[in-house]
Amino acid sequence: MAILVAVTDNEEGRHALRVAADEASAMHTELIVVNLTLGGLDVSGLDAQLAVRVIDRAGRADRDPATAVLDEIDAHPEVTRLVIGIKRRSRVGKALLGSITQRLLMMSPVPVLSVQPS
Repeated sequence: MAILVAVTDNEEGRHALRVAADEASAMHTELIVVNLTLGGLDVSGLDAQLAVRVIDRAGRADRDPATAVLDEIDAHPEVTRLVIGIKRRSRVGKALLGSITQRLLMMSPVPVLSVQPS
């Protein structure tokens, strides 16, 4: 059993990481972090007792973010939950830019916990 979290380079991604770490600690399970930031990800602030595995993308040429997350779920059959951060977007914003969140919600083979910073 493991929890996978998609971490983006914004407040929603940081909040998703914190919530996923709390979930993994409560469930006494591993946390798999898919780093979508294209930079280094600091997980040193998480519970030292928590088993954390960080998976980095190789850069912009690497798979698009949603595909990267879905590939990692497929590659890790122990994953039982996906945690993602969300934010409110207008209908026009969704139509023009698409939505990684929407793709993950619709295509994830495991239950998705979507969280929004307060």
